[in-house]
Amino acid sequence: MKRSEIKRRPLADTTISKLEPEARQYREHDGNGLYLCVTPKGSKLWHYRFKRRDGKWSWKGLGSYPAVSAKTARARVHDIQHGREDIHGPDKPVYTFRQAAEDWYQHKVTAGIAPSSTRQMRIYLDKDILPLLGDMHIEDVARGDCARVQTRVESRNARRTAEKVRGWMTQIFSRAIAQGHCELNPASELRQIALPTQPQRFPHLLEPELPEFLRALRNTNSHMIATIATWMLLRTASRPGMVRNAEWSEIDFDESLWVVPAHKMKMRREHHVPLATQVMADLRRLHERTGRSQYLFPGQRDSAVMSDATINKVIHRIGFKGKLVGHGSRHTASTLLHEHGWPSDHIEAQLSHGQKGVAGIYNRATYLKQRREMMQWYADYLDQLERQK
Repeated sequence: MKRSEIKRRPLADTTISKLEPEARQYREHDGNGLYLCVTPKGSKLWHYRFKRRDGKWSWKGLGSYPAVSAKTARARVHDIQHGREDIHGPDKPVYTFRQAAEDWYQHKVTAGIAPSSTRQMRIYLDKDILPLLGDMHIEDVARGDCARVQTRVESRNARRTAEKVRGWMTQIFSRAIAQGHCELNPASELRQIALPTQPQRFPHLLEPELPEFLRALRNTNSHMIATIATWMLLRTASRPGMVRNAEWSEIDFDESLWVVPAHKMKMRREHHVPLATQVMADLRRLHERTGRSQYLFPGQRDSAVMSDATINKVIHRIGFKGKLVGHGSRHTASTLLHEHGWPSDHIEAQLSHGQKGVAGIYNRATYLKQRREMMQWYADYLDQLERQK
């Protein structure tokens, strides 16, 4: 039933059991400060609203319905209001949102999240989240406060960043709830009022555009190391960051295989990349130049690895600025391989869009032979396109 159809309070058991979820979480007052909270997924929770010793209002969870009946929840409220149950407990130090956020951030760092991801978290914590919420008692942060953070980021037309910030705030509150610092997650439903995000599309080339591009890349005057990185990106359909951070210890010259450790992968699983003969020839040449370095593509000056802009500069220099970016080469490979009839499962495995669970583990083990054949065909086909007039 709709909550607009509620006839009386306290809420009848039939009413409670039939109440329907809505797009956003809502509460219905039962009486004496007791509320029934209904989540978008249909869960029903008892919340008691009370005033803390510092004079501020807060919420206390009393359990979920029907495990905790209405009669039991009302009896507990009666005990609280008549002093038979102390929900305040001993006075404890104020726990701020900043403390919760820093605890969450350190947890991410120690959990082995990719440094590029933790750097991004740090930037937007300091830039957008903490300036608005940092000094607030975590139990005082309301949905409107979290919504203001989201709006602040969206106002810069950074909708994808706003989506990430919203997810991070949700995680911060979830961790704080698990630790007993607060009862509710005011960031949990912000998606309902978020501005829509457009699918992220990277400029990429289609097959008719490849011959001109490949000939231009072959004749480029860019640095050899940057050029080999660009060819490796094309011939493996890997992510640019994967290529830039590749280490010589990951390359098996005997098996023509690149084994990327799990901590470097977006899916946090070891990834095997078969290397075509053209890639291996380039790597043997490259090893003469950078083999003493940890990385295939070391950076200049103080940088450990090649800049994330280097491959795109190679592409720009040969006249394809705005037509292709490094990440777009994955879309090019996926489109071409699908159009030429290669199985989607093999293509997805090569792109490391792996399935979850046992199926994903099985497919990684069985598709290596098939992917080796597929990626050798792809490298050969690129050579064929390059020779087209």
